[in-house]
This record gives sequence, C-alpha cells and structure tokens, in this order.
Amino acid sequence: MLQPGSGIAAGTTYVPADPDRVLWGRLPRRGDAPVVTIAPGATVVIDTISHEGILDDQGSDPVAYFRGHGVPRAQILDDTVEVVARRTRQAGAGPHIVTGPIAVDGARPGDLLAVRVDDLAMRAPYGVISTRHGRGMLAGTPQDGSYGQFCTVHDRDGEWVAAMPIGPGSPHRARFPLAPFLGIMGVATDTEERAHSVPPGSHGGNIDVKLLTPGATLFLPVQVPDALFYVGDPHFAQGDGEVALTALEAPLRARLTLDLVPAAQVAELGSGTGPFAAGHGLVIPTGLDADLDTALSLCVGNAVDLLGALFETDPKSAYLYLSAATDFTVSQAVDLTRGVHGKIRVTDFTHTADTELARYVLGRAR
Repeated sequence: MLQPGSGIAAGTTYVPADPDRVLWGRLPRRGDAPVVTIAPGATVVIDTISHEGILDDQGSDPVAYFRGHGVPRAQILDDTVEVVARRTRQAGAGPHIVTGPIAVDGARPGDLLAVRVDDLAMRAPYGVISTRHGRGMLAGTPQDGSYGQFCTVHDRDGEWVAAMPIGPGSPHRARFPLAPFLGIMGVATDTEERAHSVPPGSHGGNIDVKLLTPGATLFLPVQVPDALFYVGDPHFAQGDGEVALTALEAPLRARLTLDLVPAAQVAELGSGTGPFAAGHGLVIPTGLDADLDTALSLCVGNAVDLLGALFETDPKSAYLYLSAATDFTVSQAVDLTRGVHGKIRVTDFTHTADTELARYVLGRAR
C-alpha cells in the first residue's frame, strides 16, 4: 500500500491526491491556480486515485464497496475516502479524479510539454474493470449493461498479474500481466469552461495510449501560460480499444519529469504537433476524432509530418512506408472521441534530421 505521503523521500516535489489538489470529472482551464510550480526539467511525484469504487452506481462509499470485496480498511486509500467525503461530482461531469494542475515555469502556447514517465508504482493490490452507460462496443447485445469485476493482484514468478473469475461463482480465474500507465495526462485548455474529463483532444487528457509506460515521453501542445499539467485515470492494464468501457482501473503513484520544447523548434513539425509520444524504440503519433475513420486519417497525416521532421522523408515516400511497415492501432473506442496511435520503429531509419527537435525526440524514443 502507498497511502498519502508514505515512502516520499525528503526533498521530493510531491503532489498528493487530496481534496484540495484534485478535480472530479472536469479538467484544468485557463487561469486556474497551480497546486505547485516547477522549473522545466524538474521531476515531480504525483499520487492518483481511481474513480472505480466511488461512483454513484457503486454506492459512493469506497470503504463499503471495497470491504464488500474483502479488502480490509488498512488497504483502502485514505485520499480516496477523503475526496468522496469532501468533494461533489457535478451533474454531467466525467468520472475521473484528476490531480493538479502543475505549473511549468515559462511554458507558453506554441511550446511542447515533454512528459517523461520515469516510474509508476501501484498504490493498492487490486482494481476494477467495468462497463456502463451503453458505451462499450457491444452496446445493444446481451453483454450490454452496468456491471463490473473486482480483480486482485498477485506476484507470479516475479511478475505482477491480475486475476479475475471467468464467471459468477466460478472457482477458475483468468490471469493477465500488468503494464501500468496513466490514461489521462494533459495540459489546461484555453477556455472559460472546464473541459469534460472523458474525451481527449489537442490538450491530451484521456488519450488512453497503453504504450505510455515508464521510459516513454508524451509531447503535449501547450495551450496556456505555464502549461498547467495534470494526470488521472490510472490503469494497471488495458487492451488496445478498451472495448467494454474501462481498463483495469487502479491507483498509481507517478514519477514524471516535465520539460519544454520551445515553439521555434516545434514549427519544424508542421501540423503533426501532437499529442504524440516517443519511447521503447518507437515514435508514436496519435489521431483523435469522434469518427474512427477520421481519427485514423489524422493519425496517418501526423505520422507523415513526424517522419519528415525527424528523418527528412519525402511525404509520398513516408505515406508508402507507413502502409508497409507501421501498425496503426485503436487506442480506445469508448471515450466519445475515438483514438488511434501508430508505432513507427526508429531503427528502420539510417538517416535522421540534423535539428535540435529531431535529436531531442529521437533521444527520448530510444
């Protein structure tokens, strides 16, 4: 268990997920006061809590909900209990608890915020998968409805796995590996109203790209002064598509390094300014739209621009290369705005652009 404040080393810039440092179902906007300000290149540790176990259809009582699944009180996070006790989710808001915002000193619109995921630690040994609202991919079929599954987490030969029963009352379990990541990482929108936490956009937010595990860097177009960065929607595991509605939702502690790419360098990207990511030997463009076909087209277009900026490929050659060599995957299809991401292998290219931007992005990809 990682209760609030436990295991935090002296001198760490730490943002707990207490009621004064979170939003419920809405995102930071222009003019919000930051919970902390850091310099570009600084590292911050941020606690996140899951919305599963606290929603209205689960009784709005995390102690009762998790005790009902056999979890002792000592293994229920105190900040989860406090948020439900002190904060009210507005009608029509999303489900997610969002920690932040964090100001990055000197960030300006036109810059890219580079968010390197250094480490993600599980805060509790369990999580929940659910479907509701008729938003899963089998809406209107016998699998539709509002239901979920509590899952336990175990060590199996030195690797963490989740276990869930394969049917009501069944003694048999399906076990699957964990690969924790943050479903929501974003910057404040340049709006008067707070954006809903569910659909992703140019601000990032709920992009649900499961490749954003430790070692990856997410690049977000800054919308407002000081960026006002935030995180939420922690996952222990997710399949591409997230087809029922949620992943294995469970709380994480994140260690992130926040840096800036100046606007003068960003101009080299053309329209492919993101969000995009780099890591694990890949450059990862995204495409976001309510229509899945349009999301795919946008992702391919962003990929062409990234190939030109990083490897000096001709656009037509880039288009043909992508068709032969790059996978385009549905990130999620259940968050109102559909998401697609591509996986471009850096090792496919022997020539790279001689620019600061290319060196920075490709340095994060390897």
